[in-house]
Amino acid sequence: MSQEQPNNPLHGLTLEKILLRLQEHYGWDGLHAEVQINCFRKDPSIKSSLKFLRRTQWARDKVEALYISTFCS
Repeated sequence: MSQEQPNNPLHGLTLEKILLRLQEHYGWDGLHAEVQINCFRKDPSIKSSLKFLRRTQWARDKVEALYISTFCS
């Protein structure tokens, strides 16, 4: 069963885990520089960023692409 998505680097990762790892790696200022989303610049927090990213697919796609390019290549 664990081989259902062998080519998906995000398989098994929650959005929260992705965001936490990116925030630890880049910091909020670095995240905003890489992905220009206001939730990373204006009073950033994990909770508010998750809320925005769960509602906004284009922003989530950019964050997931940054995770892949940073940690999976």
